[in-house]
Amino acid sequence: MRALRHVGQIFREAFATAISQPVATAVAIIIVAGMCATVLLTTGRTVGAEQAVLTSIDSAGTRSIVVRAEDGSGLDSTVLDRLANVDGIEWIGAFGAATDTQNAAFPGGQKVAVRDLWVENSTWLSFPTGAEPGVYGSDAALDTLGAPDATGAVRAVDGTTYSILGRATPPDFLNFLEPFAVVPRDRAASGPVSVLVVVAQRPDLVTPLSQTVQSVLAVPDPTKVQVSTSENLATLRALVQGQLGSYGRSLVLVVFGVTAVLVAAILYGLVMLRRKDFGRRRALGASRGLIISLLLFQTAIVSAVGALLGNVTAALGLVVSGDPLPAWDFFAAVSLLAIVVSVAAAALPAIAAARRDPLTELRVP
Repeated sequence: MRALRHVGQIFREAFATAISQPVATAVAIIIVAGMCATVLLTTGRTVGAEQAVLTSIDSAGTRSIVVRAEDGSGLDSTVLDRLANVDGIEWIGAFGAATDTQNAAFPGGQKVAVRDLWVENSTWLSFPTGAEPGVYGSDAALDTLGAPDATGAVRAVDGTTYSILGRATPPDFLNFLEPFAVVPRDRAASGPVSVLVVVAQRPDLVTPLSQTVQSVLAVPDPTKVQVSTSENLATLRALVQGQLGSYGRSLVLVVFGVTAVLVAAILYGLVMLRRKDFGRRRALGASRGLIISLLLFQTAIVSAVGALLGNVTAALGLVVSGDPLPAWDFFAAVSLLAIVVSVAAAALPAIAAARRDPLTELRVP
């Protein structure tokens, strides 16, 4: 408790000292705010753009592995059981061969291909797992069938009739199956698969997962299956992240280095202006550690205010210009780095102030 009270007293005195020197404090705040704003409006804009690009690259479509199997390939829905325990997979869907259907109420209506679907979970498809057999279609499929309200029934070319049970919202990576219409099947009832879609959790897992998927297909003739991936996009992601990150780090080092020099110069000037005050404190028994602590606390307070001001200004500037904002942790990192750099820059002037001879300083007119 005594230590906390001591720290609190130093903090209050440092705050009062900063308030008593409005010009010097304002200059320091402006420098730190300018540092943070410069970093955020340059590197921050780059980081925001990088995050936007990476978010686009990291979409499920760029993480998908698509296996297309010819008729008689031997690929069936049991492949889901073999893939269920593979790490790094976010979603698996197995689609049967396409069967032409049309609205049972309009024998001459347009046809839509319907596929059986076996899936680990149907979260991305907007219908319940384990639903009763029936057709779930996208807006495009239902409009083509003449059933925009998702009611009625469809009849397949082989005479099989299915009720239209509801609407499905396929994710972007399944757009190649549009108009999308599926009949969910129980995993216990296996059947032939013509399209297998596997979505990796991260882009860098696409290549190893594609090899794993091929190894568990268990088809008699591998030439009857084709595997397509987005490996090129995963490579592009690494290049984008590496190049933009390197540019941002270099710029941050330059900006913070220049600011550290300016902060150190300002604080050294303040020390020289206040050397009589420091001499009086030392003569009255203040330790060197106390003098150093006062200057470092004062610098931390001023730099924290400057960092906050710089962050707010930069954020408003990015919003007004329509640029993407970096994540909140980037703002926090810039603020913390600004405070650390300012306090580190203040260390030498603080040590210089603490080492001055009090008798000599008291003679200063």
